[in-house]
Amino acid sequence: MSQPTTRRMTEIDSLRGIAAVLVVLFHYTTRYQELYGHTTVPLFSLPWGHYGVNLFFMISGFVIFMTLDKTRQSLDFVVSRFSRLYPAYWVAVPLTFIITSWLGLPGKTVGLESAAWNLSMFHNLFKVPHVDGVYWTLEVELLFYAWALLAFRLGWLGRIHMLLGVLFALRLGYFGFEKLFQIDLPWLAFRLLILKFIPWFGAGIMIYRLTSRRGPPKPDIAMLLTAIVLLGVVESPMLALLACALSGVLFAVATGRLPLLTHPWLVWLGAISYTLYLLHENIGWAVMLHLQQAGLNANLTILIALIIALTLAHLLSRLVEKPAMHFLRERYKRYQQTRAPVAVSREA
Repeated sequence: MSQPTTRRMTEIDSLRGIAAVLVVLFHYTTRYQELYGHTTVPLFSLPWGHYGVNLFFMISGFVIFMTLDKTRQSLDFVVSRFSRLYPAYWVAVPLTFIITSWLGLPGKTVGLESAAWNLSMFHNLFKVPHVDGVYWTLEVELLFYAWALLAFRLGWLGRIHMLLGVLFALRLGYFGFEKLFQIDLPWLAFRLLILKFIPWFGAGIMIYRLTSRRGPPKPDIAMLLTAIVLLGVVESPMLALLACALSGVLFAVATGRLPLLTHPWLVWLGAISYTLYLLHENIGWAVMLHLQQAGLNANLTILIALIIALTLAHLLSRLVEKPAMHFLRERYKRYQQTRAPVAVSREA
């Protein structure tokens, strides 16, 4: 990987770290207040922090298509995504289950069988409750990966504008039938095609194409604007403005215009962004609830929960996520090397 590409990925990871912190602070301030109520008024609240998830989806659109551009065969992509997502997740699920079962978290704990089903990551498709509520986004990510891989396998990545156009039209169709005719089209198709979030993924894909010069810019700009306008129609003008702003931020990061994101603290946040996202919500809430019931000030409990979440995320990343990713990818690389002579002899 070249130095400019390495720096770009570092800055994008830092942006993902900032998005994760926004979600964490939303959950610890606004969302906790809605569910359990702080015993004292926190110094601040972050009611818009959940939009960090939308930024996650845009970044995924960018990164996944960058990954597919460098992918030779489908198994390369599968190993890359599996090694990135599952090892840390398989530790986060039982850890969250044990801690929340021990401390207690009304309305959020699940049984052992449900926890075991959570290990699949697509458990909610079968209406199995989450060990931690943030897992719903992982299902969306997996579905996006699956559709992106299918497009790669069929050789359709060059037709991405057409594919996104079809999905955008379906999203608009669902909206139109509901608003104009009070008809709900099949929900399963809406969910499996991730139509609610496809404009965000599409915006990220187009920004990747624009910043990597993947063909003429005009179709990419047109599709990016279409995604933003679609959000304004089917969601709200405010979300369209947000998508416009986040697109500008992602474009600036991808073109090296935000060097601040190379600051060591932000790089560290980027490195632990996935594990922080996995571990923060229910564990943090359980800690906060326990401490506030013991009489601690809400601001202190938020700080303690944040420190615990960051510490656990760092440990999970250092001890599990990165070693497992390296191990699996190295094993796969050796597997490819052992198969290479066989492939050459067959071609000969």
